[in-house]
Amino acid sequence: MLVLYATSTLGPLLSSDLHFDPTLLGYLIMSSFGFAAVLSLWAGAIVDYLGSRYSLLVLFCSVGLAFTLIAVVESFYSLLIAAAICGIAQALANPVTNLLIAQQVPPEKKASIVGLKQAGVQLAALIAGLILPTIAMQYGWRVAYGIIVPITIFFCLSVSSVTPKKHIRTRTRLKLLPPNSLLLRLMMIQFLIGTSLSAFVTYLPTFAIQQNMALPLADTLIAVFGVMGMISRIVLTPMGAKLKDESLLLFMLAAIAAVSMAITMNAAPDSHWQLWAGAIGVGLTAVATNAIAMSMLIRDPAFGPVTFSSGFVSVAFFAGFALGPPLFAVVSIYSEDLLVSWNTLIGILLLACVMTIALASARRHKVEH
Repeated sequence: MLVLYATSTLGPLLSSDLHFDPTLLGYLIMSSFGFAAVLSLWAGAIVDYLGSRYSLLVLFCSVGLAFTLIAVVESFYSLLIAAAICGIAQALANPVTNLLIAQQVPPEKKASIVGLKQAGVQLAALIAGLILPTIAMQYGWRVAYGIIVPITIFFCLSVSSVTPKKHIRTRTRLKLLPPNSLLLRLMMIQFLIGTSLSAFVTYLPTFAIQQNMALPLADTLIAVFGVMGMISRIVLTPMGAKLKDESLLLFMLAAIAAVSMAITMNAAPDSHWQLWAGAIGVGLTAVATNAIAMSMLIRDPAFGPVTFSSGFVSVAFFAGFALGPPLFAVVSIYSEDLLVSWNTLIGILLLACVMTIALASARRHKVEH
């Protein structure tokens, strides 16, 4: 997921150096997450077939290749291809890590480990907000991207120490099964939240700069967002596991995120506290929903097999992530008003609130029958 946050914080440098409009940054995110969404349809089956060890190797190699390409490209279209390669890792990430948790973690610790694992996504935001801009200002954005490559090589070498020695295949064919009604509802929630969340993260620094905030400070917004996201995923995921139905928690988080975005859009050149409040509010709420959703899949077999259901929820979440930034850009261009784009994101989150109520009703109906 580092490619999302790195594109957000280093995007102004990329667009200036490679001479493309900053609004096109949304299409880099669409390239990466769009490919991830399509591949996620088969990601669960691929992980079941390959096993956790080989799946992790493919994951880390694809990240290393993508960041190598980003560090050496000379055009926007080459960036699109490199970003798309990251989609391979994004598609495999949840199914393979959830499989490892299902295989190796005691039941009473699963929810807290899922929260810790999902907090790694927000660690990427922290790194992209604090470390990568510092490196980029000192040595250039290419070095900032390139420094990730040796880290992926280290992870490749460590795979054998964290995965089972033997893999028992649960499927011999890469067969695609349809999601059930409960899973479809959860997928819709994740799609809507992913749409609003990706647009918020991608354009928050750009919006902040338009409000006369300095670039280093605008990038710090993403770091703050990342820290809040880590806290929310670590704290709220095990908390949600103690509830009878996590659906109502998802409702509260989506609603608070909508309020946070409403505050963000009221920032002005002489008033920046709204930007900080928005980064903190969305980080503490919307970010946690994906971790809670993954915990629901691991704990409740009603959604389907864990690798299968993880892949499908990832399809929805990544599809939302792919759609969000270009949607924000298109709405702002045609309306010639950024406030319309912000209101669109708020409306999407409110629709997610409605879907959480539908999910809660369906789960309650299933238990009663």
